[in-house]
Amino acid sequence: MIAIDTSSFIAYLSGAAGVDVDAVGLALAHRQAVLPPVVLSELLSDSTLSPEVRALFVGLPMLPVSEGYWERAGLLRARVLTRGRMARLADSLIAQSCLDHEIELVTRDTDFRHFAGAAGLPLFAGPRR
Repeated sequence: MIAIDTSSFIAYLSGAAGVDVDAVGLALAHRQAVLPPVVLSELLSDSTLSPEVRALFVGLPMLPVSEGYWERAGLLRARVLTRGRMARLADSLIAQSCLDHEIELVTRDTDFRHFAGAAGLPLFAGPRR
């Protein structure tokens, strides 16, 4: 399984190119894609979504929220902020979901590298050689 971030999903739907877009396509084709709950909220926030795309989003498995998640997410955000790095709340929640489930995140949002550095968030890095 692999978690998909909003940035890569939007790039995939818009027909953009990139290793992340390829990963999204493969994960969807092989039914390996999961969404952190915040990503589902972000994706559904687009009022121009077609019913088909909305159904795609809602039909994907979602990572469950574990006990203590909110505390861990707050502490994670504090750890990143203490290092003087960007840590948006939504990104902190997405990162904590992936950390809780030890699952890689496909994203093109470079701010997630701060969570990788501070807490070991596994980021999809493209094909491994």
